[in-house]
Amino acid sequence: MAYNQQTARRQHQNAVNNAQGHLFESTILAGCNTYREDGRAEINKTPEPFRVLNKGNDGMFMGRFTAHAQPDFQGTLDDGRSIVFEAKTTTTDRLKRDILTVEQQNALERHLNLGAVAAVCVSIEDKFFFIPWEIWRDMKNHYGRKYVTAEDIEEYQVKFNGCVLFLDYVHENGGE
Repeated sequence: MAYNQQTARRQHQNAVNNAQGHLFESTILAGCNTYREDGRAEINKTPEPFRVLNKGNDGMFMGRFTAHAQPDFQGTLDDGRSIVFEAKTTTTDRLKRDILTVEQQNALERHLNLGAVAAVCVSIEDKFFFIPWEIWRDMKNHYGRKYVTAEDIEEYQVKFNGCVLFLDYVHENGGE
């Protein structure tokens, strides 16, 4: 098999993106644990809809996704409201609106319409943001385009202490 530099670059970038996504989700989970310990919320990672097809003797298995992915995190806040959000990170300086699947967008909209806190938790340029779904959904109206940069969403920046503290905005009026 001949070496293909373009394929190797793509595989490397996919591996970097995958690792960065897992790291980002682990810092969000740490935030969830902080809020659980403080009695502020009970929020968990939504399991992927997945089914094992067959198991190998070496710990390997073959599986398949059984449905479209739901938003990444769901739970309840201490005031009784539900919270549902998707987590997205990037190695670039912007995130596109349509990085969310249609099913994720529809789920966020349904939860919002029922009174839940619905949002997109993002990481751009080593900063973290918790953007209300209605702002993300109507990004074109708010920012004039269908992507955001860290500068665009500064008011939605959240605190970070090793954990993404997505319920705690850096700026006092963030998210309102």
